[in-house]
Amino acid sequence: MEEEPKDNFDWKLLQFFVKIVRTIFIGLILMMIDIFTGMYLGFGIPEESTPTRLTLFYIWFGLSMGAYIYFLWRLWRKKMPAP
Repeated sequence: MEEEPKDNFDWKLLQFFVKIVRTIFIGLILMMIDIFTGMYLGFGIPEESTPTRLTLFYIWFGLSMGAYIYFLWRLWRKKMPAP
């Protein structure tokens, strides 16, 4: 009689790590976009920007940060069962 190999891989643990990677990756991409537009292009620096560009940048920054927080809330709202 041959024994069947057991599937010892925990798929829930893999899903947890995927959530962590998505959180970090999207956060880093969002920060790189905001830093590029704000600092490199000068939209977020009052001495280098016009009031309209400055206002639009900070509106974009607030909306994108709100969308990221909403994304995190949607991603992490479901509780995982205890091991």
